Parts: sequence; structure tokens; C-alpha cells
Amino acid sequence: MRLSRQVVVSVAELARLKLSDEEVEQYREQLSDILDYFAHLQAVDTSMIPPTSGAQDLLIRLREDEPRAGLSRQDLMQNAPDTDDDQFRIPPVLD
Repeated sequence: MRLSRQVVVSVAELARLKLSDEEVEQYREQLSDILDYFAHLQAVDTSMIPPTSGAQDLLIRLREDEPRAGLSRQDLMQNAPDTDDDQFRIPPVLD
């Protein structure tokens, strides 16, 4: 399936990407090749393969959920890049 330039430009606009003419042509070829490969994969007969929920059929072993002591406040604060009065200081997120 060959994509047109307009489709690539439209997708780039949706993704808010500014592409040069060379990049549009490069992505048009690459995306077309990817879609061709998916079409090739869809042609493979998988009717005899049972559906699976995972790659391995293993029992997941989880540890018991037991409460335990965490880090002390002093140990926790020594790893912080900036603190003030036993509190984390972070740079402002909004201007």
C-alpha cells in the first residue's frame, strides 16, 4: 500500500511535526514499506495456531505482601537533591 504525500503531511500535522520535503518523502517510503509488511503478515494462515495469553505458560510466583520498615527520614532526605525543613524542594512546574 503506497501512501500519498498528502497522507504523510496530514499525519505530521496531527502529530504537530514540521517536516521538510525530503523528510516527507523519506517517511512516505518508510511508512508504505511498513504497511506492506503488515499486509504480508495478514496473509499468513494462523487458523491452526491456538490463541495464547502470553508467550510462556508459567505460574507467576509472587512474594507475600508483608509490611516492613521503610527508610528513615534522614536516609530518605540525604538522597534528595534539595530539601528544606525535612521536606523535598522541587522546582516550579508552572510559570
